[in-house]
Amino acid sequence: MKTNIGSRPIYDAVGIGIGPFNLGLAALAEGSGLDCVFFEQKSEFHWHEGMLINGTTLQVPFLADLVSMADATNKYSFLSYLQQHERLYHFYFLEKFHIPRNEYNHYCQWAAEQLDSCRFGMKVEDVLPFGFEDGFLYEVHVRNETSGELETYLARHLVLGIGTRPHLPAYAEEPAGKRVFHSAEYLKKKEECLNARSVTVVGSGQSAAEIFLDLARDMDCNNSRLNWLTRSRGFFPMEYSKLGLEYFSPDYIDFFYQLSQEKKDRLLLEQDLLYKGISAETIGEIYDLMYEKSVGSQSPNFLLQSMTEVTGIEQQGSSHVLHCRHWMTEDTFELESDVVIFATGYKPAIPSFFKSLEEFIEWDEQGRFRIERNYRLKTHLLTKNEIFIQNGEMHTHGVGAPDLGLGAYRNTVILNEMAQETLYPVSKKNVFQNFQGGERCVALLR
Repeated sequence: MKTNIGSRPIYDAVGIGIGPFNLGLAALAEGSGLDCVFFEQKSEFHWHEGMLINGTTLQVPFLADLVSMADATNKYSFLSYLQQHERLYHFYFLEKFHIPRNEYNHYCQWAAEQLDSCRFGMKVEDVLPFGFEDGFLYEVHVRNETSGELETYLARHLVLGIGTRPHLPAYAEEPAGKRVFHSAEYLKKKEECLNARSVTVVGSGQSAAEIFLDLARDMDCNNSRLNWLTRSRGFFPMEYSKLGLEYFSPDYIDFFYQLSQEKKDRLLLEQDLLYKGISAETIGEIYDLMYEKSVGSQSPNFLLQSMTEVTGIEQQGSSHVLHCRHWMTEDTFELESDVVIFATGYKPAIPSFFKSLEEFIEWDEQGRFRIERNYRLKTHLLTKNEIFIQNGEMHTHGVGAPDLGLGAYRNTVILNEMAQETLYPVSKKNVFQNFQGGERCVALLR
């Protein structure tokens, strides 16, 4: 509920960044009685626009939309989107659970256009603690990218939904540019790839596989070379069994959260195929394509090299030389490539606007946020006005942090915390298997 200090309104929450998670929060907050506003520097909603490759799909079912896993009747559901676009029968006959990635992006744009709380072209420049006689607030300084004017907003809570940033290895930062780039820029620079004599994709996950497949389809691989290097032991499929999927549940978050940080960090390293592998379908498409292109004893210029890490890169004329090491045999070799695409993932980053609050935040030994089970940052601020985090809690909450299927659940927890009442119910039992040990395990056997 909005109140004022003089003529200045106080919002229940300011959300910073509008990706799928904060967009979902905005959708669920509408009509809840909470008055929220969300800011995004981009002029409109775009979700991984550099990877909206034709033929790619979400890796989660369509029910992992903005709202359905919290409120299946919500007007911002994917099914509601289909109905408004007269596509329900098309989708019904499609008989697929995983929707095209570009359709998911269009669905999110449709929702964003309807939500008055979402403000695009607004860059958050600073966040300051703001004290007044009745307590403590956050003062958010926002630059209107169109007018250039600086606006200020007061809020009881903050929700950081800035996501993660493309990560390049340190040795690739200096040569990064037109022909050395992160996978996030792929579609913008695809033409450069098609005109090259050789292209190398570096990475082990779905993004690397999708780029390799897309280029293998479109490149003339009899006259050009396409390489794929990965540190992984092989080009293995992501764990996608039904019991494996239960690790992306509130129940597993409960189990993971109560572990020591040392055990959490070790367990995450052992669970890479839950979130870093390649879909079996994509692997199948790649193999089928290579098989077809080899008919008649043809030898297309493909190189798929596993167990190999790139240790450096240097420019050589208009091309680049990759310094490589096979970590199993310890052999080293060099690989020349005109274009190099690093599908090396994303990492959290502390935004510049957060500098004014850094001294109040609790950090762990590795300089990461300490985060409560209900997604509140641990701070030294003596206040009930909280800072919530979206998709920055894998180290505390487990592999499901970036998963779209848990977005509506996390937003339910955040909204209920802000309202101090149950706006949306949270189910206590969502999986068939048991993750807990000790007395909880024994209790199940009685």
